[in-house]
Amino acid sequence: MQRITISLDDPLAAALDAFLQKTGYQSRSEGVRDLVREAMGRTANEQAVHAISVANLSYIYNRRVRLLASRLSDMQHAHHNLIASTTLVHLDHDFSLESVMLKGPTQSVRDFADKVRAERGVLSAMLNLVGVEAGDIHEHDHDHSHTGQKHLSPLYLRCTRQYA
Repeated sequence: MQRITISLDDPLAAALDAFLQKTGYQSRSEGVRDLVREAMGRTANEQAVHAISVANLSYIYNRRVRLLASRLSDMQHAHHNLIASTTLVHLDHDFSLESVMLKGPTQSVRDFADKVRAERGVLSAMLNLVGVEAGDIHEHDHDHSHTGQKHLSPLYLRCTRQYA
């Protein structure tokens, strides 16, 4: 076992201690180990291999960080092919929550999320990524045209459809 040292500002340390007490941890080390394991598991899920994905990237950012809102907007414009929609919620005078719906090549979606996470002033970024399969194979009672668009079916449905 290795010992590491981390520094937390006072409000974050107090919040960590309250969380650990509420959830029954006997020590900070036990709680932080579990939190690290959980984050690593979530990251491993995000990094599972899919050719195409749809995703929701949600993050809180401090709008008072110099030019951050402009940099985030520029990043979205530079990756307009991945962006399906965005929603912005102003939380208070300093912080906003933005949710970005993405679709496209999985690695491109992940790379975009990583760039957003790495921006100074972006807090608590979370990516919910779903692998999908593009195609037009489906059964309907009627004919219709997709005019160049393809269905994006979640990969997990491929496994469950055979049992329906």
